[in-house]
Amino acid sequence: MRILLIGDIVGRPGRQIVVRAVPKLVVDEKLDLLIANGENSAAGSGITPANYQELIGAGVDVITLGDHIYKRKEIATVLASKGNIVKPANFPPAAPGKEWCVVTARNGVKVGVFSLLGRVFMRPVDCPFAAADRVLAAIPAEVKVRVLDFHAEATSDKQLMGRYLDGRASAVLGTHTHVTTADEQILPGGTAFQCDVGMVGPHESILGRQVDCVLQATITFNPTHFEVASGDVQLHGTIVDVDESTGRATAIRRIVLRECDLG
Repeated sequence: MRILLIGDIVGRPGRQIVVRAVPKLVVDEKLDLLIANGENSAAGSGITPANYQELIGAGVDVITLGDHIYKRKEIATVLASKGNIVKPANFPPAAPGKEWCVVTARNGVKVGVFSLLGRVFMRPVDCPFAAADRVLAAIPAEVKVRVLDFHAEATSDKQLMGRYLDGRASAVLGTHTHVTTADEQILPGGTAFQCDVGMVGPHESILGRQVDCVLQATITFNPTHFEVASGDVQLHGTIVDVDESTGRATAIRRIVLRECDLG
């Protein structure tokens, strides 16, 4: 089976290219499941119920989230009621949202999906390694295909998680830095790994935000709102092929889709 993870969707430009590109990607790449990190889809920070509906309506199957999950408090009702959107599993148990989900892919195979937040240079959270163990034990044993979106800053943090889950997860794919890394690989135990799958949004920017706004704030320290940029919108993601009978990855590759590729 074939799974695509796209991440982090930044603001309206990111959502718009998802709406245009996903139906084409599903057909052209013969995708069975599409996972998207949606935590920056609302004007660059957080996600709203309308954003959730827009992404799911475009063909996204599962939405993962990270440190900006609660920037829009109205998403709490969606987190509580929908079965295809997950919070980082190492957040406190009382935090709104589900720690993992199991969804049925287009080919009929059930897939477990979960998200974790890293701890290096990130907000204080529970141990992601202990949370990974808990989630993997909770997902039904018959669900052999399991995908982790590891939302973390440090590449060392991500590499450690990949090695820790090697052979226990089909894929450990990173988000959060908005910059695609060129380290996609299949680890010895059969887990597909990449430090970061990149960003969906305007690449003529600083991580999706207008260059002049970020420069002004950095150089002068004057309080400045970081507006979402608009130029050179691209969709970055990573496709993983998985043997559904074993849950082991058989191939991994990066993809980049630009607006001009959509005709």
